[in-house]
Amino acid sequence: MEKKVLTITREELREKLARRDGFRLVMTLGELAFQQKHIPGSLRLETKEELLRALRREEEIVVYCTNVTCRRSVAAYHHLVRNGYTRVRRYADGLSDWEEAGLPLEGDQAGRATSGML
Repeated sequence: MEKKVLTITREELREKLARRDGFRLVMTLGELAFQQKHIPGSLRLETKEELLRALRREEEIVVYCTNVTCRRSVAAYHHLVRNGYTRVRRYADGLSDWEEAGLPLEGDQAGRATSGML
């Protein structure tokens, strides 16, 4: 049985980004979705192998996808934990929550989000 998924709230994530804390933010959606919109500073990695190559085990990592029902970030979370990553959290409410709060986005369809809100 998989362990409980540790999470981070929108406010915690917003504060970490504002402080420029040293952590890796990983969007687990496909390339097209990433190009359309993502949280500033996000990485997008193509495969599970690339995920492991690009991230160090000792790094703090936050994974996210669309919303709480999206399972891609859960799968990425468990994959990292199974491979010895100990500082992983999931932003469960994801991109939809971030956008609904009017927080900044990057990408071709980022809309009217303003970058000064962090």
